[in-house]
Amino acid sequence: MKINKDQTGNSSSIEKRNLNEKPFFSKEAPDLTSPKNMKGVLVRAISFIVLLIAAYIAFTLQSDFAQYRLDRFNSSWGFAFFIIAAGLFLFKAGFFFYNLYLYFKYKPVDGVEDNKLPTTTVIVPAYNEGKQVWATLMSLAESDYPEEKLQLLAIDDGSKDDTWYWMQEAKKVLGSRLAIYHQPVNKGKRHALYRGFNLGNGEIFVTVDSDSIVAKDTLRNLVSPFVVNKKCGAVAGNIRVLNNEQKALLPKMLDVSFVLSFEFVRSAESTLESVLCTPGALAAYRSEAVFACLDDWINQTFMGNPSDIGEDRAMTNMILKQGYHVQFQRNAYAYTNVPEKYTGLYKMFIRWGRSNVRENLNMAKYVFTDFREGKKLGIRILFLNQILKLIMSYPVILLMFFFIFTHPILFLSSTLLSILIWSSFPVLFYAKRYKLSESFWAYSYSLLYTFGLFWITPYAIATASRRGWLTRELTDKK
Repeated sequence: MKINKDQTGNSSSIEKRNLNEKPFFSKEAPDLTSPKNMKGVLVRAISFIVLLIAAYIAFTLQSDFAQYRLDRFNSSWGFAFFIIAAGLFLFKAGFFFYNLYLYFKYKPVDGVEDNKLPTTTVIVPAYNEGKQVWATLMSLAESDYPEEKLQLLAIDDGSKDDTWYWMQEAKKVLGSRLAIYHQPVNKGKRHALYRGFNLGNGEIFVTVDSDSIVAKDTLRNLVSPFVVNKKCGAVAGNIRVLNNEQKALLPKMLDVSFVLSFEFVRSAESTLESVLCTPGALAAYRSEAVFACLDDWINQTFMGNPSDIGEDRAMTNMILKQGYHVQFQRNAYAYTNVPEKYTGLYKMFIRWGRSNVRENLNMAKYVFTDFREGKKLGIRILFLNQILKLIMSYPVILLMFFFIFTHPILFLSSTLLSILIWSSFPVLFYAKRYKLSESFWAYSYSLLYTFGLFWITPYAIATASRRGWLTRELTDKK
């Protein structure tokens, strides 16, 4: 396969890197006695104790709850609310057990032999990433993938920091294995990827965020589904948190959330061959599927404005619309940096929420048509669950505030009890997959989301037409 070169023409190899360095994606065992970890232990313990106390209070207030329910039943609107709430609960419970059934059916595809692997172009768009982009490119170069079948492209999207310098440093090490490109003006991640798609010549495109590190066998495992399933148009990788060993608490919570989102939810979706979003941090696409929708993708608009966010969800949606299968590879790991502060977290969620609104509306245009061969009921159920979340966001917020003002103690105790019950599944899931002590972050995260991020979806719906990445500017530390 032809490998594009930039103007430098360097040809040194990765062996120049210090062989005593640990792998980019490895993690040392944390010191549980350090202050930062003691703080984490305290937060998890307090979260769990608060939920247990709430459960006890809810138990002691059973007579009050019974009276409240009786009062609601004796009013016409209260009875109607009960019927609607019961129906929604049955749907959500049924959807959960449906996902559980699909999860147990899921099996990742094993990595195929070298001679069966397709030619692959890896595209790394970067903006204000600093030295992290160097680590990203090095981890990709160390992949267990035939060098002659791998094309590495890195595109600096008009960064304001030293990202271009670190790309050049990586080029000095990797030589002709890496081609680097610099866009003088920041046009957005979608445009950087667009340039990569047009420069690439692989049968498969892999996109990797510039703040992510991949495991040695990630690329092999990620592209193997395309070999065994000719209808496969895209594959989602398994995303874990890279910066969860720092003193910040949010990355630790998000790591537990990511495990549930990817290893449970996307495993279930993959059983239906209908993963709804291939993450920007690590995703693979069949090139012919990309080129079939590339013009629509780069020129996508929403409510009259160019779409400059949610490029991963948009690409996935357009590939699904073509009739291709979209799968998830649990054995293809990438570790990515996530926000460490509340402001960065809610901005990331707003961006995701806005693209979710846009793509669910786009999905509604084809999901009930004969858009692909075979069974389509599963993906339609997934879509209905997505739409239901959007439809119910405002009613739930209004009812929540009404409940708070009229029965604050009942609201608080019942809400915390619900968190204890529903969050126990991600706790058990993470404990089974990884580590029990870290799994208790699920309780802390649920408390944060319920009381600190509940407004995200309604706000994203109301501002769905707004543009802007929100989290791509310079940070204090790289």
